[in-house]
Amino acid sequence: MRRIALVTLVVDDCDEAIRCRTGAPGFRLAEDTPRPDGSRRVVQPGEPGTGPGLLPARARGEARAARVGDQAGGRGGFCLHADDFARDHARMTAAGMTFLEEPRHEPYGTVAVFRDLYGNRRDLLRPAG
Repeated sequence: MRRIALVTLVVDDCDEAIRCRTGAPGFRLAEDTPRPDGSRRVVQPGEPGTGPGLLPARARGEARAARVGDQAGGRGGFCLHADDFARDHARMTAAGMTFLEEPRHEPYGTVAVFRDLYGNRRDLLRPAG
């Protein structure tokens, strides 16, 4: 079966992005390999069976740098699914993540929008059911 395994996230600094994703959200680092051109291959996988991981890539050049913080055109670009919304929301808040709203209940689940390190909008979501 084919699936999306990794999604590129253009960042200003890979080390900063690693610290941000391994801190409050609690994701792990699977790979951090230097490449011959001076760039790095950084992989932060999703949990097994939960969807794609992230491939943080340092923005090189003005065109890519302009997209840092607005890669989804102002919309929420990624949803983080929570098995325990209250626990994850509290942990992320304590770690300094900026939530743009109080948690709300929708037909599809409990959700709160937050900004990542670069200003991209993200959803913390506990799916209904």
